[in-house]
Amino acid sequence: MSESNSLSESKPLPETKQASKHTLSMTVLMTPDMSNFSGNVHGGTILKFLDQVAYACASRYAQTYVVTLSVDRVVFREPVHVGELVTFSASVNYTGRTSMEIGIRVETEDILLGKSRHTNSCYFTMVAMGSDGKPAEVPQLRPTGTIARQRFEAGRRRRELRRENELREQSIRAAVRDLTPEHDD
Repeated sequence: MSESNSLSESKPLPETKQASKHTLSMTVLMTPDMSNFSGNVHGGTILKFLDQVAYACASRYAQTYVVTLSVDRVVFREPVHVGELVTFSASVNYTGRTSMEIGIRVETEDILLGKSRHTNSCYFTMVAMGSDGKPAEVPQLRPTGTIARQRFEAGRRRRELRRENELREQSIRAAVRDLTPEHDD
């Protein structure tokens, strides 16, 4: 086996293997050590689990190490309480050449009442990395079914928005840089 993992050496997964590896679910019991000063689960704890499940979903799909490029639309809809079960459901929604959008839905269950609620959603962009430390190609997602096709199209549109926003931010930085005298740092 070659030690280098260049883009040309990447091998796509067989479709059957790929299809079974584009989703992942993780359930965690929220314990007292995860609470903030108000007694709810700390948002940073949820973010850590989100990053872990995004990593696991993306690296399993790409069958390589991945890194987090960006996190979009982290919306904390409701607090999560100590003693609740939290399920993180992740899916590869969209693939580019070397990156993947991972959508994550968070459902929280009050064990005693048996009630579940949607408490969080977000999108991670993960980049596959080769052993040479450079981005590596990922298997192209071929969505099957209505929901998968809708997720793919929405992911494609979010990718366009991320690119547009990056261009706008670059324009803002350039405009601010032009307004700032060089001696004021």
